[in-house]
Amino acid sequence: MNRIFAFLQQRPYAFALLLCIVLLALNIIVSPSFANPTRWPAILGTFAPFALVGFASTPSVLSGGMDISVGPLTTFISVIFIAVLMPAGLGSWYFSVPILLILATIVGMINGILVAVVRLHPVVATVGMLFILIGLSQTIAPNPVQAADRWSAGLARTLGFIPGALLTIGAAALIWFLLRRTAFVSNLLATGDSDQSAFGSGVNVTAVRILAYGLGGLFAGIGGIALAALLQSSESALATTYALLGLAAVVLGGTSLLGGRGSMLGTLFGAFAIYLIQQLLTAGGVQSNLIQFAYGIVLVVGVLVSATLLSARQRGKVQ
Repeated sequence: MNRIFAFLQQRPYAFALLLCIVLLALNIIVSPSFANPTRWPAILGTFAPFALVGFASTPSVLSGGMDISVGPLTTFISVIFIAVLMPAGLGSWYFSVPILLILATIVGMINGILVAVVRLHPVVATVGMLFILIGLSQTIAPNPVQAADRWSAGLARTLGFIPGALLTIGAAALIWFLLRRTAFVSNLLATGDSDQSAFGSGVNVTAVRILAYGLGGLFAGIGGIALAALLQSSESALATTYALLGLAAVVLGGTSLLGGRGSMLGTLFGAFAIYLIQQLLTAGGVQSNLIQFAYGIVLVVGVLVSATLLSARQRGKVQ
């Protein structure tokens, strides 16, 4: 038992990984077709928004902050894509993708400026942005608008022989992989661990935090494209559903809400665990409101597990 606990301490993502294995087995037992390879592209397409909202939440948390608006930002980007750009004749990928990603990054950086420069509390700043984005989404598309240009449908199914979701999830993973080769991620972790120590070491804490929120916005923009590909319609009502899913994936994946400790791999496992919970409950005929209840339980459990492992690790360092 002590070995298992020590393993979880050393690899915070391991709890989410073990949970994924158990939930995957349960899903296959309840619905044997879940393991059919022909279903994998569709499964990945449904999973992609979960993963990308989790990715979008991670940089701000690692910096010692929090961005609650990435879920509504993901929905907002999908609404802009389907309800604004497509009717305006800008739905082609070479027009829409740069516009959407730049817009999402700007929104994320605005949050970063509010937190790092204006010195608003992260929750206050991002909850304010959350309400702005939800209001804009509902104003632009109060009723669902069907996608006019369906090139994006392949991102939720297949593009040739490749599952389309590998492109959206893979794009975010590649960006993070490349950033890991720079000083940015180490500066990000140092800032989240102790901004005063990081500043004393020559790190531009303000710039790092703004870039962290901007990076989260970029990932949310990719998530918005993946969500539009999946639904093929604008669903502004989903903004509240995705509001806390990203945060739940982050904490379940072992990232500390105190900042400075965590990984995108953990977030990926955390998001997959949440997705598997949803699939399992849906296959079991559970009502949608109880699925929301399950999300809340996952968030609480993730926080408790993360806090327990972190406190034990800190006690070990002191001893």
